[in-house]
Amino acid sequence: MARDVTLLPKAHLHLHFTGSMRSSTLLELADRYGVHLPEALTSGEPPKLRATDERGWFRFQRLYDIARSCLRTPEDIQRLVREAAEEEVKDGSGWLEIQVDPTSYAPRLGGLIPTLEIILDAVHTASRDTGVGIAVLVAANRMKHPLEARTLARLAVRHRDRGVIGFGLSNDERRGLARDFDRAFAIAREGGLIAAPHGGELAGPHSIRDCLDDLHASRVGHGVRAAEDPALLARLADRGITCEVCPASNVALGVYEKPEDVPLRTLYAAGVPMALGADDPLLFGSRLAAQYEIARDAHGFTDAELADLARQSVRGSCAPPDVRERLLTGIDEWLKP
Repeated sequence: MARDVTLLPKAHLHLHFTGSMRSSTLLELADRYGVHLPEALTSGEPPKLRATDERGWFRFQRLYDIARSCLRTPEDIQRLVREAAEEEVKDGSGWLEIQVDPTSYAPRLGGLIPTLEIILDAVHTASRDTGVGIAVLVAANRMKHPLEARTLARLAVRHRDRGVIGFGLSNDERRGLARDFDRAFAIAREGGLIAAPHGGELAGPHSIRDCLDDLHASRVGHGVRAAEDPALLARLADRGITCEVCPASNVALGVYEKPEDVPLRTLYAAGVPMALGADDPLLFGSRLAAQYEIARDAHGFTDAELADLARQSVRGSCAPPDVRERLLTGIDEWLKP
């Protein structure tokens, strides 16, 4: 009998802030604030999305923005983070790195600095109450001006001692050039943060190379389309660059037709470190443990290989040494007969 993947200790390195919200919480907050939700967010089923064309990406972003508009007070932020941590406990995650662009929430929460401090306070409380280690990765939006990204990078560095561990770049990677954001990433790296931009999801292998060459990424958000370039696979493997692969998201957004098409085996066989992630459970309908189920059911990963994936997620994380040791020991225990 296959082991229960919810009991497998693991780290979660690719979870977006609003996208971590429970559907039930969204419905409650929307009712409270009088926000009209489209049927795609009220049906109880993941919306039908296909972001490989511009219209599909616009629809995905619109749904995300509507959901985000329901987060209006510090109490809403606290609730979202607490519930996200509770879901991590259910899925066996002992370490979470949640990604947020604070500019999206700042107009309702008093500005950039108060917003990030509210988020970090919520993270501290949720971590203390649930036992899940949580850190924050501040992400810039590549659809906005690079000067805004520099402001965010400085803000992130300033809060490094309060739980910010990295700097990212999200939204449609087909827009703009990674090198436009090189100064923001230099600020973040010089301030001691890891660089973890998105690449290799909606755009091909070139977007991953841009993340490596222009932004000096130590991790890549998604990165799954490196499978199309053997030389790039070898480069990622040789440098130990962890790719935050999100199988359910890839299928939901139309990057691949079905779970079996997501090239998990290709990356794994090439020795590319992977950290499976849920991306946006609110929109894609599945959380962290379900990504391990996809690896097992659609790709035939054995329990030993699933344990190896979990180890890769821990080693690719910014978790402190004691958390890493505890999780790695737990993974070994999970494998015992």
